[in-house]
Amino acid sequence: MSGTEATLYEIRHGAAWITLNRPENRNALSAILVTELYDHLMVSNANDDVRCIVITGNGPAFCAGADLKSPPGQLSEGTDRAVPYHEVLTAMLESPKPVIAAVNGAAFAGGLGLVGASDIVVTRTDVQMSFSEVRIGVIPAIISVVCMPKLGAHHGMKLFLTGERFDGHQAVAMGLAHRAVSADDLHSAVQEEIAMINLGGPIAVQECKKLARRVPQLSLADGFKETAEWSARMFKSEEGAEGMASFREKRKPSWVQDQ
Repeated sequence: MSGTEATLYEIRHGAAWITLNRPENRNALSAILVTELYDHLMVSNANDDVRCIVITGNGPAFCAGADLKSPPGQLSEGTDRAVPYHEVLTAMLESPKPVIAAVNGAAFAGGLGLVGASDIVVTRTDVQMSFSEVRIGVIPAIISVVCMPKLGAHHGMKLFLTGERFDGHQAVAMGLAHRAVSADDLHSAVQEEIAMINLGGPIAVQECKKLARRVPQLSLADGFKETAEWSARMFKSEEGAEGMASFREKRKPSWVQDQ
């Protein structure tokens, strides 16, 4: 495991684990943390051994939102670079690798942007979450771009207006998370998601992420046209040929390793 000032980075079982590592500040999004997070995403994207990316927190919190003393994108003394938060969220959405949020503790305000921008979200049942911005006189502006598509206007309106707290079960019910498990089961639940991703063809997994984001943008006619062409390309690909051959021959495809 490699450590920097505000994050930890480790690759295991085909997953790059990025751990927010400011437990004394409830993993608040400082300029340094956000820049390191962005850099870890870029390194993970470039590494063929990384099949997916996991973002989690160290300590009792997942992420408490922006660090108001050193907000994302603001240059601080001794630094010459600061990545804006929206670039991290964009990098998560546009990463070719699936991004999993392992919500280990409280997630408030800007911290929920990491949840909204993740492709798969596994949370503890007992965590507290809140779009708490309104209670300090501001709004969840940037993170609304990634959270509203999951929440929809119905849930988003109430949560944004009230800043009320909700738990992991409620996050699943409202579409912000996929699974809510006990604290003891969080790590194993995330490992299950990683293992299932590893069973898929590496290129097919990346194409599925693109597919899930692309299709809702298309009309019915354009959707059928574009996806028919997409399907044909995948069936003709080397990976598709290997997958179909392994099925016929009743063996594991070349990309599956014993786990």
